Amino acid sequence: MLVLVAPGQGAQTPGFLTPWLDLPGVEDRLRAWSAAIDLDLVHYGTNADADEIRDTAVAQPLLVAASLVSARQLFATPEDVSRLVGAAAGHSVGELAAAALTGVLSEDDALTLVRRRGLAMAEAAAVTETGMAALLGGEQDVVLPHLEKLGLTPANVNGAGQIVAAGTAEQLAALAADKPEGTRRVVPLKVAGAFHTEHMAPAVTALEEAVGQVTAADPHTRYVSNRDGRVVTDGQDVVRRLVGQVANPVRWDLCMETFKELGVTGIIEVSPGGTLVGIAKRALPGVQTLALKTPDDLDAARTLIAEHSAQAE
Repeated sequence: MLVLVAPGQGAQTPGFLTPWLDLPGVEDRLRAWSAAIDLDLVHYGTNADADEIRDTAVAQPLLVAASLVSARQLFATPEDVSRLVGAAAGHSVGELAAAALTGVLSEDDALTLVRRRGLAMAEAAAVTETGMAALLGGEQDVVLPHLEKLGLTPANVNGAGQIVAAGTAEQLAALAADKPEGTRRVVPLKVAGAFHTEHMAPAVTALEEAVGQVTAADPHTRYVSNRDGRVVTDGQDVVRRLVGQVANPVRWDLCMETFKELGVTGIIEVSPGGTLVGIAKRALPGVQTLALKTPDDLDAARTLIAEHSAQAE
């Protein structure tokens, strides 16, 4: 069984969209979305530097756009996704891409919503100096109480020995000076705020208003939610979860448990792939994985689809 996953914020790197623009129709599609959401995706995906694309209001639409244009090279129609993919999920903002790939949202609505999401989260992040840091190694039952002691939120519970803490700059400094027993490293993340925490509550309100302007359909392919790892079959419920998830922890560990229960044998991470595949290699041994980083990876991805798709079964 094939699972399709879309990465979250922090996966972007300067120029990562450049090779995709050589493919027929990609630049035209990106320019159309750019005009619709008033953000030059082509510029930010090709010429912008690391600081420019670190901006939450830029990074989030850029990531969703990249996920969608890269996935379209493998699955030309919604029918292709429903026929070949057993389940799909996205990490944090990647959930907007997953919602489009599974037919809950149109691509245009996903880009409109992610633009509003990015702006709202950037505004919320500007209120207080906050951030996030990844803890590598350590046992969950040791790490979580330690974070609580420091006033930090486990914003991403990713599995495979990785938890991302979020909070104020002072709280993160305290964590760097006093990491939990068994944790090898504490790595600051290139994000602009404490996402998936109470600091993002104002963004939830903004997103609630925005989703009233879009139409949600029931997913044609299993959609696995960050909130609890459950397969969600109702489109309106997917959208409600997308809104609330802005201020609540990402439980990617539970998503991977669901992949395992569903019988996953292959995982493709759409562009800019790498992070989620790295976690899956540790958490799901024996599952074949592929990170779709550039068009050079497309042939290998097509081979993996042929070997692991629902159709092949």
